Amino acid sequence: MNLDNIRVVLVNTTHPGNIGGVARAMKNMGLSSLTLVEPKAFPSPDADARASGATDLLEGAAIVSTLEEAVADAHLVVGTSARGRHIPWPIMDPHEMAGVIAKAQSGSASSHVALVFGREDRGLTNEELQLCHIHVHIPSVESFSSLNIAAAVQVLAYECRMAYLANQTAVQQAPQWGTEWDADLAEHKELELFYEHLERVLIDVDFLDPEKPRQLMPRLRRLFQRALLDKIEINVLRGMLTHIEKKRRR
Repeated sequence: MNLDNIRVVLVNTTHPGNIGGVARAMKNMGLSSLTLVEPKAFPSPDADARASGATDLLEGAAIVSTLEEAVADAHLVVGTSARGRHIPWPIMDPHEMAGVIAKAQSGSASSHVALVFGREDRGLTNEELQLCHIHVHIPSVESFSSLNIAAAVQVLAYECRMAYLANQTAVQQAPQWGTEWDADLAEHKELELFYEHLERVLIDVDFLDPEKPRQLMPRLRRLFQRALLDKIEINVLRGMLTHIEKKRRR
């Protein structure tokens, strides 16, 4: 398991002190990559004060405009979710999540992982969660379930570190697919181009009515994201779509 390839992504964080708290939690557990999506106030002395020695993570943090940009090169995107959604999505607790990350990275050593955390008051939107392969839920007490974002990051980062330490001391197990894989996993930006291509073709062949989409694309997105497609598979699927388009033009 490669902790250097695990990125924490914070979306529209309101309080700069929380960003500092997240940096400290990350450094405690050996994570070093931080990306901020349109933070409300950053850089800030409050962030530096809460970082307590982890200001190097703040100085190295990437600041981007959209979540899509933040996860464009990620092979596995994990979204934190505190509530049920209209369409069920693969969901797990932090310990299970760490196991999935370890398997994904054992199948493809260079796999990049993004752990996405939403706004302090309302988390991630449905649209943002649909960009994620899996959702993770921290099973806190139902009567008092709200966690500070730094605490939430600490929980997930701890599980990642525990999986890393187990990997360092245990006999290497077979990768996720039972063998070394022959291609790297597809990056998020490649998946998004595929989804756009798929939607365009489905509309063209009258399978998808854009006026009445009926959750078709989110369900197809969920299907393909469960599969953790690799780069060759993405190229095959897009080649099929291109062939369909050519046949339609004749």
